[in-house]
Amino acid sequence: MTRHSKNCTASSVYSYHEKKKDAKASGYGSLRLRYGKDGVKDFDCCSLSLHPCRNPVVTPEGHLFDKEAILEYIISKKNEIARKMKEYSRQCKKEQTELEELGEAENRSRVEKFLKTESAVASASQAAQGAGSSTGSTSSTSSSTTKSGPPPPAGSSVSNMVAGREKKLPSFWIPSLTPGNKETKIVKPDKTIMCPISGQPLRAKDLIPVKFSLALDEGEGSQGPSLEGSHQRYKCPVTGDILRNNVSCVVLRPTGDVVTQRCVDTIIRKDMLHPLTGQSLTEKDLITLQRGGTGFATTNEQLYSEKARPVLQA
Repeated sequence: MTRHSKNCTASSVYSYHEKKKDAKASGYGSLRLRYGKDGVKDFDCCSLSLHPCRNPVVTPEGHLFDKEAILEYIISKKNEIARKMKEYSRQCKKEQTELEELGEAENRSRVEKFLKTESAVASASQAAQGAGSSTGSTSSTSSSTTKSGPPPPAGSSVSNMVAGREKKLPSFWIPSLTPGNKETKIVKPDKTIMCPISGQPLRAKDLIPVKFSLALDEGEGSQGPSLEGSHQRYKCPVTGDILRNNVSCVVLRPTGDVVTQRCVDTIIRKDMLHPLTGQSLTEKDLITLQRGGTGFATTNEQLYSEKARPVLQA
């Protein structure tokens, strides 16, 4: 066994490599890993499918998508929003029906209270009219008035079938009808579709078609296998520079051509004219394409992945 072997167990020092190896094998503790160049997508790959784009389109923020993938995403989001809107409208109709039922129950309780009050007043007037009669008739009248008097208040009854509670709680043994059970209210969904990468509002008409200039000759083969197998797929149509992940690229909105940032700084910004067609350009027509994966922190923002696992406690 060599002196500097990573698997050496004769050392009295618990090395950093052994600590990481044991932590990975034990299943405890958080794992943190840095992405390499192959772990981050290339600049010309779709942000959803992570494959080279066959029909590329770009958002105003500079995120590249395959047209088929992004349209499928937009359609799925629209279907999801439509389903949530149906659930929300169903909830609104249910709440409206409950309000109408409560209003009808309140009206019925008012009518019943009025009728009971009228009957009590009529009984009292009849008792007053027969006050001058004989004692026997008075006692009989008072007894009848007591029997036909107003019923005890609803609060004194323990039954759940009085004072309109039969509508609210007809069956106390059903879990969905218990007083403590509250239905979760659905919030009105937002109809705006957000970009899956930038989180900004996304519309299909805002997608800009992108036209890459192939770096391969036409006689070298078809576009499919060449795109998948070659690392130098595209070039700048003005300067001829090969487009890579570490090269800043700019999309010209009027035609969709992809040029390098150096071409924009040295050629286009002088007179703000399209170098291929001669059209006038503005700052909004220059869309900076998001860079691909290089493995360097100065280029890519997120290069670390962390997985939380249970912590081993003594």
